[in-house]
Amino acid sequence: MNFTIVIVGRPNVGKSTLFNRLVGKRLALVDDRPGVTRDRREGDGRIAALRFRLFDTAGLEDADADSMEGRMQRQTETALDDADLALMLIDGRAGVTPLDRHFAGWLRRRDQPVLLLANKCEGAAGDLGLAEAWSLGLGEPLAVSAAHGEGLVALHDGILAAMQNHAAQTRPAAGPGKADVAQDQAAKDDDDDEDFDPILQLAILGRPNAGKSTLVNRLLGEERQITGPEPGLTRDAIGVAWQWREQPIRLIDTAGLRKQANVSGKLEKLAADDAIRAMEYAQVVVLLLDARAPLERQDLAIARRTLEEGRALIVAANKWDLITDRRAAMGQLRDRLETSLTQARGVLVVTLSALTGQGVEKLMPAVTKTYQRWQHRISTAALNRWLKDMTESHPPPLGQHGRRIRLRYMTQAKTRPPTFVIFSNLPDLPDAYSRYLQNGLREKFDLPGVPLRILLRQQENPYAKNS
Repeated sequence: MNFTIVIVGRPNVGKSTLFNRLVGKRLALVDDRPGVTRDRREGDGRIAALRFRLFDTAGLEDADADSMEGRMQRQTETALDDADLALMLIDGRAGVTPLDRHFAGWLRRRDQPVLLLANKCEGAAGDLGLAEAWSLGLGEPLAVSAAHGEGLVALHDGILAAMQNHAAQTRPAAGPGKADVAQDQAAKDDDDDEDFDPILQLAILGRPNAGKSTLVNRLLGEERQITGPEPGLTRDAIGVAWQWREQPIRLIDTAGLRKQANVSGKLEKLAADDAIRAMEYAQVVVLLLDARAPLERQDLAIARRTLEEGRALIVAANKWDLITDRRAAMGQLRDRLETSLTQARGVLVVTLSALTGQGVEKLMPAVTKTYQRWQHRISTAALNRWLKDMTESHPPPLGQHGRRIRLRYMTQAKTRPPTFVIFSNLPDLPDAYSRYLQNGLREKFDLPGVPLRILLRQQENPYAKNS
């Protein structure tokens, strides 16, 4: 999927709606108010047999370079630098605005292939804007409706022509014919789907202004996400393809999560829901703390939610360069983890400064170690030897009606997270004894910090009929 397309235009013309339409999922947040998108979001786009890499960008605004809008425009410029085709959207119902003219001129000066789309042209609503769009000097405008899926045939033909032109400029003359380029690419992408290489889904979560976007930029080695002193800059959960020591990773930056009672407005709720959704689909979650105020109630709430979902957890204390008494701070952090996060005893803690880079090199080895533990499988024989030792050292308590609980047999049902099934003569196991078994599993099989699930099944063990 070598062909890259970026969607640009002023705020509120429907860029994110078109992005969602082309990737076939509701990945980008969509709202009626302008300026919802801030960071550039990427996804795999498709129209019929065409496959391409697609970027959604923030709305273009004429602003000072140091302002938030200026930083957003730099993100768009970076996306355009790497793109093979730009889709410039205007609002067909509103017609051509001075801001549209300003950025159309900016695109013409870049000498980059551009398709001009007049969006919101369902019915005859955008006829006037479509006619005005000719004046932008970007060629024939295409009438589309991202919300209703209209005009995609013309868009398909325009992208196909751009792909063929791009292939003609980059491939040797003896290569396949121009008409075969898009079909060859689509077939290659279909093969890639069949030979899918597992990707580690790594999500960065935390409170607002903990430094999540700064950490993502530090790991990637580029200014991929907008950062600044303003809290709440990130809104979408932005996934970025990355590789660390030959391990393919999808690195996901998320919006800061506040207490549910403090969430105000539809947009913040959408951003919070997007962050939670990213956590639910992640494999490893890095909970990023502000080391100056670590493990507040909201941090613990995020950690507990992560463990309840069965995700592997790592705690990273950011802004460690601002801490003077580091020994005391680390002791306080570990004590709080031990007392308030008992379901993940031994969770790995990494101290770092995303701004300066100090300690960041320790994060990915910790992620890899936790990821390996999270998908670790233990043999049934080893489990049952361990279970025998545990029950002999501390027999299960009495169950209902004074009956002794007998744990007869144990096996690992699945990994990710490690899930175990114990066959017993009774259907329930007291919480205290379940925690005793979980702590024993972590200690015996080197599984600290990993969420474990123990399920009890009331079933006769055929190998223990006489027990």
